[in-house]
Amino acid sequence: MRAMESFDIAVIGAGAAGMMCAAVAGQCGGRVVLIDHAPRLAEKIRISGGGRCNFTNLQAGPANYVSANPHFCRSALARYTPHDFLSLLKAHRVSWHEKHRGQLFCDHSSESIIDMLKAECETGRVAWRRPVAVQGVRCRGETGSASFTLETNAGEIAVRALVVATGGLSIPKIGATDFAYRIAKQFGHKLVDMRPALVPLTFSSDDWVPFSALAGVSLEVEVTAGRKRAQGAFVEDLLFTHRGLSGPAVLQISSYWQSGEPIAVDLLPGRDAAAELLEAKSSGTKRQIGNLLAQWMPARLADAWLDAQAVPGEARLADLSDKTLRRLGEAFSRWALTPSGTEGYRKAEVTKGGIDTHELSSATMMSARVPGLYFIGEAVDVTGWLGGYNFQWAWASGVAAGQAAVEFTRSA
Repeated sequence: MRAMESFDIAVIGAGAAGMMCAAVAGQCGGRVVLIDHAPRLAEKIRISGGGRCNFTNLQAGPANYVSANPHFCRSALARYTPHDFLSLLKAHRVSWHEKHRGQLFCDHSSESIIDMLKAECETGRVAWRRPVAVQGVRCRGETGSASFTLETNAGEIAVRALVVATGGLSIPKIGATDFAYRIAKQFGHKLVDMRPALVPLTFSSDDWVPFSALAGVSLEVEVTAGRKRAQGAFVEDLLFTHRGLSGPAVLQISSYWQSGEPIAVDLLPGRDAAAELLEAKSSGTKRQIGNLLAQWMPARLADAWLDAQAVPGEARLADLSDKTLRRLGEAFSRWALTPSGTEGYRKAEVTKGGIDTHELSSATMMSARVPGLYFIGEAVDVTGWLGGYNFQWAWASGVAAGQAAVEFTRSA
């Protein structure tokens, strides 16, 4: 029988939030063990951004996050900013570039982020236990005197503070589990309903027949969600797929979309399509409607759209009534459609919902129910937009919990 190991702090989950937390806690003087069940380290970092890791966004702020407790993320984000992370990159000589809208990527491989976090953990003398599975957690002692025993397949580990950083349910093929949610419920925490987010939307096969042949077509659109009032408004690229819609615009709006509700797509953002069609007609042009629309959007989409509206593509503008042109223009500007679902966790970049933050400290990430227990990263009900925001939450929440856990163990 193996002797029980003892540390000040255990961090379960060696992803972005977990490694950042462990490194900070170790460098603040805590004796830290970092535990992960996966045979390969930080796979979600590795695959992000097409292998170059969209590691933060210069515009990151509370407005870029979705939560039932929208102000919760404010404190941690204010205390550890994108510029703080850039300073860390500079110290490790990791080069980067801005793609657009504040999105920052590694110049080379996302491995450079993983290597940097590993090096930071080594500086903090973090003990690694991987691949090791945590099979159970027991809380020892009375409220106010935190002490935990972790039952693992490599023996028991006793700690004074425990940080859970095992993420959400997205992309199960790389090891996602519901571990964080099970631990939260074990200790009396509520969960905000979880569902896939930053995920492609799907439509019933009958509804999608007119558009399934457009798979691969992409264009910039504005998309909103909500029947009674617009929720979210994103101007990004949209991509047609065989089963529905994807691309940045749709991934963004998926975090706001509610089942059974429509989304609205403006296929020509920034244009008054109806007015421009009427103006073109009044100019006396002999152009065909299909040829004109092909200047505004991909020709395949223009053709499919006209077919769906029962307007021949070869019809001349002069031969179409003003009513028809107005109807076409308005349809372009507000294409309302109701998704049947999403592509699920297998293609979702994050999990929306999670551990209810009303019972966590926004300054430290510590549980209000169990002193010394912390939840960080994707596991909690804080979901960032597409574009590096979720990594910034991982860094910020990890730093907050890492610093706080060390202070807690010193005072406990």
